[in-house]
Amino acid sequence: MSRDLHIMPPEAPLAMPAQNFSARFRDADAPSGQHKSSAGFWRALVFSPAMAATLALLWVMCDWFGAEGINVVEAILLALISFNFFWISFTVGTVLLGMVSLAKQERPERRTAAQPLRVALLTPVYNEVPWNVLGNARTMLEDLQARGGKHHYAMFILSDTRDPEIAAQEQASVEALRTTLAPGLELYYRRREQNTDRKVGNIADWVSRWGADWDAMLVLDADSLMTGRAIHRLTDALACDPGAGLIQSYPQLIGAQSVFARMQQFANGVYGIAFAEGLARWCGQEGNYWGHNAIIRTKAFATSAGLPKLRSFSGQDKLIMSHDFVEAGLLRRAGWAVRFLPRIRGSYEETPPTLIDHAMRDRRWCQGNLQHLKLLGSSGFRAVSRFHMFHGAVGYLMSPLWFALLLMWALIGQGQDASVLHYFSPDNPLFPQWPEMSETRHVLIILVMYAMLLAPKVLGVLALPLSGVRYADFGGGRKFLASFLAEVLLSILYAPILMVQQMIAVFRTAFGIQRGWSPQARDGGTYGLRTLILCHALETVIGVALSLGILSGLVSIWLAPIAISLALAIPLSALSGVSAGAARKMVGMREDFSEPAITRSARRYRDELKRLVEGKGNMTPAE
Repeated sequence: MSRDLHIMPPEAPLAMPAQNFSARFRDADAPSGQHKSSAGFWRALVFSPAMAATLALLWVMCDWFGAEGINVVEAILLALISFNFFWISFTVGTVLLGMVSLAKQERPERRTAAQPLRVALLTPVYNEVPWNVLGNARTMLEDLQARGGKHHYAMFILSDTRDPEIAAQEQASVEALRTTLAPGLELYYRRREQNTDRKVGNIADWVSRWGADWDAMLVLDADSLMTGRAIHRLTDALACDPGAGLIQSYPQLIGAQSVFARMQQFANGVYGIAFAEGLARWCGQEGNYWGHNAIIRTKAFATSAGLPKLRSFSGQDKLIMSHDFVEAGLLRRAGWAVRFLPRIRGSYEETPPTLIDHAMRDRRWCQGNLQHLKLLGSSGFRAVSRFHMFHGAVGYLMSPLWFALLLMWALIGQGQDASVLHYFSPDNPLFPQWPEMSETRHVLIILVMYAMLLAPKVLGVLALPLSGVRYADFGGGRKFLASFLAEVLLSILYAPILMVQQMIAVFRTAFGIQRGWSPQARDGGTYGLRTLILCHALETVIGVALSLGILSGLVSIWLAPIAISLALAIPLSALSGVSAGAARKMVGMREDFSEPAITRSARRYRDELKRLVEGKGNMTPAE
């Protein structure tokens, strides 16, 4: 009987103790007084306007509602509007901050590393398409070799694959790839017998068994792709900053073919640049970690970021699912800087191709992000690290809050009293009487919300030339404008559906229905009508009910965009997976006109390896 393929260097153990969230901790190796950051100034610039705008809106609304006193339901409405408005304002402020930063035209500090580093490129995989992963791996190794430099790199494929058929293909692909690799390129592979603690355990296993031989590890995802230049720049940045424990790059989306994926890739490549720049400014040395495309100081990670289990309400020990935010917080707690360098270009990842695939991934992320609420009171975390964890959870909790706000606005309806919210009166004790939603001040609230939601997109477009990207790169000004309008329209249509799907994810997590952590469906698929109906039944029912309310004059006409979107959730979900020519016509991207060389190489190597492995279907793992 054949055994699993195991191609690894000699073991070099490195202790990785689990951290204690109840006690403070500082790594003795973390330098002190290394960083003089102006992040406090930038934080004031982004948080203060958001708070001021929210308080101003709250003051105006309290004045509107306060003529006859504010009752409980009015207070709930004010709280919902204010909470939602703060986070919208905060996003706008971050984008504006990014525009200011980009306009300063500061060139990032470029220093050559004094000491070479040994860097392990870690690619954890779990039931992935093997030739896609390994095609990317070969591309990165060859690009690194072509660039040269004094740092030493090796690729580790860390498999947790459980499916026997995929495992056989995976190992056959590794063997086939090793026969084609250029001399001097290092590719290692091991498959764990047990998928203990999922990705957290996979990385921890490598650190504790081989980590001592490597100065740094660059953690990749199964769909990650980075240019040799980007990897070199991250490595140089870590080597030149002895106080940095982790440096995160800004992964840009690639490979989008479907309508939904192209919409996401366009938004990432256009609006995301200014937002990422602003985020980097106010984060300073308290940045975040997104789980991949980041370089980490190995010994610092082992000493400072070992994850314990979380005790659940039922008394069971649970794995921390969204580990990345917590690991960043632990590194910072221990005295290491966590930095974000968005100006490093050439860091890529892929995105789910359909609305359903996106929703399935969101359910997993929601489960992990809501766990962070239990850690907010842990000892030693910096305030900004706590904010990152809280913000990650709020990103999902906002959907039930938006839905509650939508429900209240729908119930407010088109009543006769337009001044104050009146519910039960002595004259009409059984039925509430709602104010008229079309009255100017209530319509103004909705218009302000819509404008603030649209503002980051418009500002992102205006900031694009500041980042060195030209509108002509998208096929010309007209093509860019058409793509921008298409993306805005699609985002308006899909946002209410995503709101309901995230609300479902929150309740699934809260009631313990969301279990496990299944692998992401990266290739997606075309879903049948039955699947679409089952997935979007709730949105459809809500949309039809809102639409009937609008047509009967009971619900404000200003909620029509949301009603239409929800009522059409099933056909819109089917549209999200449409690819090829139709998708290209709807949303154009820079990559349609100037594809990065690294993605062309990766596609070529993927196809080549797939043909090689499928041509040897009877290939078995080596003894």
